[in-house]
Amino acid sequence: MKVELTNYTDSPVESAGRAAGICYDKEEKEDYASFIKGIVGRGHESVIEHVVFTFRVEDVSRALTHQLVRHRLASYSQRSQRYVDEGEFGYVVPPSIQESQEAEAKFKEAMDYALDRYDELKAMNVPKEDARFVLPNACHTRIVVTMNARSLRNFLKVRMEKHAQWEIRQLAQRMYDLVYAVAPPLFEDLRTLRDSGSES
Repeated sequence: MKVELTNYTDSPVESAGRAAGICYDKEEKEDYASFIKGIVGRGHESVIEHVVFTFRVEDVSRALTHQLVRHRLASYSQRSQRYVDEGEFGYVVPPSIQESQEAEAKFKEAMDYALDRYDELKAMNVPKEDARFVLPNACHTRIVVTMNARSLRNFLKVRMEKHAQWEIRQLAQRMYDLVYAVAPPLFEDLRTLRDSGSES
């Protein structure tokens, strides 16, 4: 899994603080960090919707992205299986399968079988958009995700939780680490959740 923070609102904490300041006639602050932490702590999260983060995510499974797009207040651009040839596709192997050589061999056999059928269908002039129906959820994909800070906080609360599915939990933890590095006051209160959901 590769996760990169490719773009975000300039000076995210100040931007959120200035938006909050409009509400209270306190636009000019010396300490935006404390101000925005207090605002978020009181649940006034609408003001952080003015801050957005964009991520590029690679080498995750289609199973993960099917979960990810359930978070509706976001924008997504995903690698197309309709137009892109999936010959020699990469795939995600769940840790529980990696624990057993026998299970891993069966899994690889299933991936090889799917790839062979995909290639055979294309050789029969079946369009890629139809041949893809035999491809597994384990297929690697790439996706660009843009979320405002409020939606991102919701995503992190749900997906860093220790009962979340392992792959999307790893994604959420990596996204958290990236945004915390550039805007700690917006996400500091989620640090305990991030650490409690970690398996490393």
